[in-house]
Amino acid sequence: VQLQASGGGLVQAGGSLRLSCAASGGYFSRYGMGWFRQAPGKEREFVAAINWSGGSTYYADSVEGRFTVSRANARNTVYLQMNSLKPEDTAVYYCAADTSREFGQVATTTRYDYNSWGQGTLVTVSS
Repeated sequence: VQLQASGGGLVQAGGSLRLSCAASGGYFSRYGMGWFRQAPGKEREFVAAINWSGGSTYYADSVEGRFTVSRANARNTVYLQMNSLKPEDTAVYYCAADTSREFGQVATTTRYDYNSWGQGTLVTVSS
């Protein structure tokens, strides 16, 4: 499955952005999906994940209560709504698909379980 992330940009602290990740090829609606981010000089870290149906979602502690992951299987798209943004949220955000598991009841939060990645979209939060 090929993934294309979009929606990044420059926003002031306290603002909001919605990232989108459009999938093509493969069987998007069967896969768990994840969002990760990588700040300059840091490791790529987990942000949020959602299982195939959207019935199970997972968040990093740092974004819990501020970010919401959702998906529209009919549109082959997964979203990340980001509210109350902070300067420390500045990073390149990546979407990823776990194509090794279909119709899983849970979605993995482990970076190495994801085997298809989008190109990333830059989010910059100014103070």
